Parts: sequence; structure tokens; C-alpha cells
Amino acid sequence: MKKIMTGNDAFAYGAYLAGINVAAAYPGTPSTEILENFSKYPGVYAEWSTNEKVAMDVGVGAAYAGGRALVTMKHVGMNVASDSLFYISYTGMKGGLVIINADDPSMHSSQNEQDNRHYARSAKVPMLEPADSEEAKQSVKAALEISETFDTPVIIRTTTRLSHSLSIVETEDEPALKAPSEPAAYERNPVKYVMVPAYAHLRHPVVEERLKKLAEFAETTALNRIEPGNDEIGIIVSGVVYQYAREVFPNATFLKLGMVYPLPDKLIRELAARVKQVVVIEELDPFIEEQVRLVGIPARGKDIFPNIGEFNPGRVRRCAQEAGLIPGPAQPSPAVSVPQLPGRPPMLCPGCGHRGLFYALQRLNATVFGDIGCYTLGAAPPLNAMHTTGCMGASIGVVHGVDRIGVKDRTVAVIGDSTFFHSGVAPLINLHYNNGTSTVIVVDNRVTAMTGHQTNPGTGNTLLGIESPVVKIDELARGIGFKKVDVVNPYDFKTVVATIKDHLQSEEPSLIVAQYPCVLYKRERKPALVVDVEKCNECGNCL
Repeated sequence: MKKIMTGNDAFAYGAYLAGINVAAAYPGTPSTEILENFSKYPGVYAEWSTNEKVAMDVGVGAAYAGGRALVTMKHVGMNVASDSLFYISYTGMKGGLVIINADDPSMHSSQNEQDNRHYARSAKVPMLEPADSEEAKQSVKAALEISETFDTPVIIRTTTRLSHSLSIVETEDEPALKAPSEPAAYERNPVKYVMVPAYAHLRHPVVEERLKKLAEFAETTALNRIEPGNDEIGIIVSGVVYQYAREVFPNATFLKLGMVYPLPDKLIRELAARVKQVVVIEELDPFIEEQVRLVGIPARGKDIFPNIGEFNPGRVRRCAQEAGLIPGPAQPSPAVSVPQLPGRPPMLCPGCGHRGLFYALQRLNATVFGDIGCYTLGAAPPLNAMHTTGCMGASIGVVHGVDRIGVKDRTVAVIGDSTFFHSGVAPLINLHYNNGTSTVIVVDNRVTAMTGHQTNPGTGNTLLGIESPVVKIDELARGIGFKKVDVVNPYDFKTVVATIKDHLQSEEPSLIVAQYPCVLYKRERKPALVVDVEKCNECGNCL
């Protein structure tokens, strides 16, 4: 039977069919739905971990114990998890470990546009890249087989377009639920798993030898194939970009790569021998192009196609026409007047508790060092009340550094509850330990809101819907040693302003929890608000 699925749906389905035992992640667009969908299958364990490194270590532990594990994250999440990626590359594991990593060309929901194929090369682990939902489903099983055969973690690269696009998937008979088995003894092998320098020296040659074997495997696996065409142009391509290239170059000879690291040198040379010109089409960096050139093939690529932004068939066609690879239009298309809709930048939701907080900070003319989350929209008009945003957890360390230099502004760090649990606790401890004087405000809306209302340690339940202890941020801060801690309702405006003023005038480190549930997550039925047009001065703050 056939079914239409997004790439993320298909990854989850493939993981279930492949017998994944344990799955862990921190939510992040465009990868979030993989674990949400996987958690709905019977007999599986899935969790939202506090951050991507924790999720990676959970997956590693499951694989060490002989299980099949899945870890998912968006591209910047790999930056957080990379420490664990590099040690698991050396140790290998008893079971299988698959890491699905979602890149975000054009930064639809991200702070940068990095190309995570470089992680595969740096960590010396194989990477697969499916081109549609059916291949996404199949890639999980293929990655597990490679993982267990070569004793290595395997990364599957997806992108926003593949993760969120719909295509046809062949459904299969679902595996029968296995009866719980008696736990096996943990296999103790310190020389393999304890990465002190003496043992790591022994493991590094194993990694290099494994990479040679994987390169040989890349030459014969069905994941990589030459698709015959004419002898004018040979296209090397992978992932969803394959679909665009096929549309633009229907008659070309293709080397379709389902495994993008290590690359199949012999297949690359075979393609080059068949055609007059080799062209590499890839998002984002010249990752494949550089390796093709190292083989000695004078390929073209980034001199034709940009290394910024997401591709689509139209963009690939325009670049190919400008380079003379395909005929361009005989005459420029006539200009067509199309009415443009006004821009609609994202904004904080009506009723959001963050609005009152940022309005207070604006009124106090505070310099606000922000973080990643929906509250980042406090930087937008009409609030204009956030002045830096870098990455998850950066706000607290940044405000501490600014205060150590000393500026005349009143400074504050703002961080969300889920982001605080992700990577805010360590810098908060650092602030206290190093005798800081900064004020930190945790905007606690009781859920991980920006990525679609996932649970976190402050919500009281897990991904599987099981009740769990609530971690109270104010009590955690007091446990660290903070003495000046307050919890406020951001709708109690006078109290919020007075509390922030008090904290900003203090000479000790302090923390405020601005606590109000996300209005989309827990709606409170109240009478609709109306504008008194006689009193309205059109300040815009209600927007």
C-alpha cells in the first residue's frame, strides 16, 4: 500500500520498522516531528532530552547496551552534541546508532545556515542523504545496517525541504511487538569504551581503517548509482536537490549519491569518463565538489550555483541558463504586474505574557541580552526591547561579560524556560560562582512553545505523556545560591516594573521568573478585549 508522508513522518516510520529501541532529541525545526511521530508507535521509548548533547549520550548509552538507538536534532543542535559525536566515533558501540540531522538552507527558522556534512568528515563517520520520503524511510534501516556492520554511528542528513515536503511511501508490514526479555549483562570493555589518552591512541587507527572500508563500501552500495543519459553533462548530486536537477537536466547522466561521506572515488571517475563535463549541484558548501577535485576531476559547481540559500527547480534552472549549460529563454519574459501582499513579519501572539515583560523592559530603557525562542520576537517593533541574540543559552554568559566590562546601561539577560533547561543552568552557576552582579529573567511559559509545544522539565509530563516531577526554576536558582529571586506574573505590570527596577539596582546576582502559560498551549476563556477608541492614542503596543 502507498501513503503520502512528509520526510519527517517517513523517518519516524522507518525507525519503527527498523526496530529502534530508544529515541532521544531536543525539539528544533525542521527536525521536531521525527520524534513526535516516532513516540506514537507502540512499544517504543522516546524522550525530549534537556539538550542535544544529553540526547546524544542517551542514544550512545542505549547503543553501548546493545540496543538500536535514534537521536534527532536540527543543524545547530549538532554544535551542542558534537563533543559526544567525536567520542562515539572512536569507541563505536555494541548495537546501532543513527543520528538524523536537519540542515536549514535559507534559515527558515535558524540563526545560521551551516552545512553539517562537514561534521561527518571531521568526526570520520559515514553520512547518508535521502532524496524523498521513501528514501527517508529506507535510510534509517540502511544506516543501522552500516552502523552495526562497521561499528560506527551514522548520520543521516536531511534539509527543511525534504523534512516538510510530502511524497509517496510504500508501507510495510509492521513488526510484531516483542515480549520483554530478561536484561542482559552489560559488556565491559574498558580498552574500547574508556577514552583516556592511552586507549584513545589504540582506537584512532581503528577509526582510520574503518574509514577505508567504508570508502570501499561506498563504491558498491545501492545508495550510490550512475543513471545513464547523454554524454554532454554528468551531474553529481545528492538529497532533495536531486529532484530539482532531474527536472532541469532530464537527459544528463547522473551520479546520484545516497551516501555523501565517504565518497565513491571509482564511481566519480567512471562518471567523468562517460561525459564531456562534470557538474556538482549541492546545498550549501562545495563539500562534494572539493572532494571530486581532489580525485583529479575538474568539476564545476559553485562557480555556477550559489552557496547561500535554499535551492529549487527555478533557481537551479536560472543558474544553469546563465552558465550556458542549458538553453535560456529566447527573449526575456515580459514583466507581469503582480500585486504584492504586504510583509507579515512574525510577532508575539495576542495575549502572550512575554509582551508585558518586554513592554516593562522598554519602559525602563534596559539593554536586553536575549536568547533563542519565541520571546526573541521582543526585538521586533513595536516592542524593540531585545538587543542581542546568539545561540541557545548565550544570554546569561553574554550579560555577565558585558557587566564585567562595565557599561552605563541597565543590563538584563532574558531566556526562556526550555532554553534555560537546555543550556542556561551552567552559565547561571558561572554567574554566581564568579561573583557576578547581573539580573537574569526567565520567561517561563510552561512549555517549549516555539517548536510546537513540546514538554520540558518544567511542564510536569514527558513526551510519552507520563507524569513527571516539575523542576521549579526559582527553587533551582536558590539551590545554586541565589538569594535575590522573585516570581512575577507579567500581566501584573506595576509589580513587574517595580521588581525589575529593584533587581537592576541591586549589587548582587539576581533572578526573576516571569511566569505565565503560553496562551496557545493553555487557553484561558476570558471576555474578549476591546479598544476604547476615545482613549486610544494609537501607540501600537497592543499589536
